[in-house]
Order: sequence, then C-alpha cells, then structure tokens
Amino acid sequence: MTDVLKYICKRLAEFIVSILCLAFVIFSLLYLAPGDPARSLVGTKQVTPELLATIRETYGLDDPFFVQFGHWVQGAVHLDFGNSIRTGAPVTAYVAPHAAVTFELVLISLICSVVLGIFFGVVSAKGRGKLRDDVIANVSLVGTSAPSFAVGLFVLYVFALKFGWFPIYGVGEGFVDRLWHLALPAACLTFAVSALLIKITRSALIPEMEKDYTMFMRARSVPTHEVQAAQIRNASAPILTSAGLVLANLLGGTVLVESVFSIPGLGNLLASSVTFHDVPVVQFIALTLAFIVCLASAIVDILAYIIDPTSRRRRMLRSRVAAENWDDPANPPASLPNNTEGGVS
Repeated sequence: MTDVLKYICKRLAEFIVSILCLAFVIFSLLYLAPGDPARSLVGTKQVTPELLATIRETYGLDDPFFVQFGHWVQGAVHLDFGNSIRTGAPVTAYVAPHAAVTFELVLISLICSVVLGIFFGVVSAKGRGKLRDDVIANVSLVGTSAPSFAVGLFVLYVFALKFGWFPIYGVGEGFVDRLWHLALPAACLTFAVSALLIKITRSALIPEMEKDYTMFMRARSVPTHEVQAAQIRNASAPILTSAGLVLANLLGGTVLVESVFSIPGLGNLLASSVTFHDVPVVQFIALTLAFIVCLASAIVDILAYIIDPTSRRRRMLRSRVAAENWDDPANPPASLPNNTEGGVS
C-alpha cells in the first residue's frame, strides 16, 4: 500500500469517527434540553397524555439511551429521520427544497470566492509594497471585518431598493431568474470569504517567491508563468486547506444572509424549526451541515497531501526515519525541519 493510499484511508477513518461523534452530540441535544423529550417532540400541539404516550411509542423514548441512538443512526444511514412535527411530512422530503436553494447559494459563493480570492491574492503578493497591494489589503480588511448581514442590508438598500437593479427577496423561477435573485446574497457571502482567501494566498505565496528554487528558475530564464505555477503549487497546502474551511463559514453565513434577503433556504428553515421545536428537522439539518463540513475538510486534506510535494516528502522522510530507529532506544529518531524548502516537482 502506497503512502498516499495509507493517508487517504487514515483520513477517511478520522472522517467517520468525527461524524459519529457529531451525530452523538446532535442526538443528545434532545435529552440535554430542559423538560421531557416527548414534550419537546410534541412541538406546538396541545399536550395530552394520549399524545405523549404515542410520541414515546413512535420514537422509542422508553428504550435505553444508547439503544435509541443506535436506532437513530440506523435510520440516518437509510436517510430516514422520521417526520416533521410541524407538517407531518418525511423530514428528507420536507427539507430537500430548502436545501437545494442553500446549496445553490453556497456553490455560487464558493466558486466566486475561490477564484477571486486566489486571483487577487496572487496579484497582491506580486505587487508587494505597491499601490495595488495596499488597495487589495484595505478592501480585504473591510471584507473580513464587516458582518455579512450588515453588508447584505447595505447592498439590499443600494442595489435593490434605491436603484432597483435586483429583486428584494425570494429566489425566483427558472435558471436565469434564480441567478438574478441569488446574485446579491452570493455577493455578500463572496465579499467576506474571498477577503479571507486573499490574505491566506498572499501570506502563503510571498515566502515561496523568496526561496532558492524561485531564484534558480529565474536565473535559468524559465518563463514567468512556469515560475508562478511552481510557486502556487508549493503554496497550495494552506490555500487548499483554507478553501475547505471556507465552506464552514459559508454555511454559517447563509443563516443570516437568507434572513436578510428572505430566501427560503436551510438557514430560515433551521431558525423556524428551532422556534417551533421541530426536533427531527433540526437534527437532520445539523447532521447534514456537519457531514458536509467534515467531508470537505477530509477532501482538501487529501488533495493538499497529494498536490503539495513538500509536505508529502516531509511526512515520508519522518516515517522512514522513525521506522529505521524504532528498535534502537539509544538512537532516537532524528528530527526533521518543518520549513523544508519547496522544490519544483
């Protein structure tokens, strides 16, 4: 088994353990809430002894806690999260239309954020100390400091209410109309996330521009685009990792942005489900978001390990040194530097 395959298996195992731990925490929220879990599952309906007995029988609340958790996990594997307390419909069918809207918004924002963040991060790094670097740095500072809902209110007032270029609320119908409705919310999320990526890309790229291999390539008259490609490849690990973590910020930011623009997505549904004590819907949304964030984190870690030659080479050397000195207590493993020079591969 190659080192890459071993790392992939290890990272996927960590992903499964993380999901199980988060599933346990999410399921436990029903029992950590004050009061009777059956009363929480009743929601806004009138509480009667017969209804409470039916709820306990339906959800198996008289079983031991870990038995209930096992049944819930088994149902989750088959995408069976029960029925919504408010509507009585299956949770997955009830949440699906709202999830589609949120995922469209997050996907548009993620693509725009990664493209703009990396592009302007490279431009800022190449123009260190120049006017463009100062302008990009100041704009990114505003983007990382301003709350997404405040930016949303501002652009909503200017571009939707004042000039009337965009709709004020809703998602519209049809592909073009949907993009038109999601343009302003996506711009709000993109502004904050791309500003963070600009700073990370600039910080990761500047040290690569000062390393020996860069001067060596320039001395050999290697084309500029090849030099830049090598620098970006060697700086890819923190950029990829941050791009994966950005997804968590986007999913968290959609809650407020959807409220500002009255978008019927997961954010609004989660807020209303908490208000109406729709526990199965809250559990499903929380587990879905946790699954997406953990999966994205695992994927970017694997990609960073495969793409970045420096980190991969450093891990391989450490493993070999540890294996060679494992049986010799008098000869401990040699420490390897953490700042190994990036190379062209």
